[in-house]
Amino acid sequence: MDYQTITFEVANDIAVIALNRESKMNALNAQMRAEIADAAREAPKHARVLVITGKGRAFCSGQDLSDRANAAEIDMERTLRDEYGPMLRAIYDSPIPTISAVNGAAAGAGANLALAADVVIATESAYFLQAFARIGLIPDAGGTYWMTRGMGAAKAMGAALFADKISARQADDWGLIWEAVADDAFEATWRARAAHLANGPTLAYAKIKESIRGAWDNSLEDQLSLEGRLQGTCGKSRDFKEGVTAFLEKRPAKFEGR
Repeated sequence: MDYQTITFEVANDIAVIALNRESKMNALNAQMRAEIADAAREAPKHARVLVITGKGRAFCSGQDLSDRANAAEIDMERTLRDEYGPMLRAIYDSPIPTISAVNGAAAGAGANLALAADVVIATESAYFLQAFARIGLIPDAGGTYWMTRGMGAAKAMGAALFADKISARQADDWGLIWEAVADDAFEATWRARAAHLANGPTLAYAKIKESIRGAWDNSLEDQLSLEGRLQGTCGKSRDFKEGVTAFLEKRPAKFEGR
């Protein structure tokens, strides 16, 4: 795909999608959603970690309400099913670790795009805003799912009802994101985190994702069974053998991702 609304770069096993509609604060239109989905599906073919960030002062301001002649006539159910769903699933279901590097405002569907990643790292000047109630809507694009699991029902309910800004520091304290980082250290931090994952045991990372997500719905017995099955797979991997050998030889492991 010839990307017009994002950039997609791969170097050192790190794929970076950068939202690139600065004049619109990286608002999501139909073309951008399709391009993000395509790039997210391409990333595992070329890299061992995927980073999503924004260009300019915003991460993503949400749905571009000027994308249709009359925003009130948008078929929202179809748009969420056919455009947002594939984009979010491409990120959430990725077999490689995913990071959202939130460089600025993340509002509406833009906040929930960020939360679709495995790890969210935000600059301290960034914020998250579930602005939907301000225009008579409910949080969508997975917002009710990720907010509730990330910071609990009480905080999720307040964020949805009041539509207040949640600072990056609050999001960190409430468990919604992994970490808030000082602005001047932000890019160096997320790049270091991405490099760590790009050099790690990729197969084990995929199984970590599967096991932690399974814990939401499993009984203890089911989760123990899942852990056993997934650990059995990891125990047969080349990375496990390398990890043990490196430990015994007192040297850093050189993982191949398989």
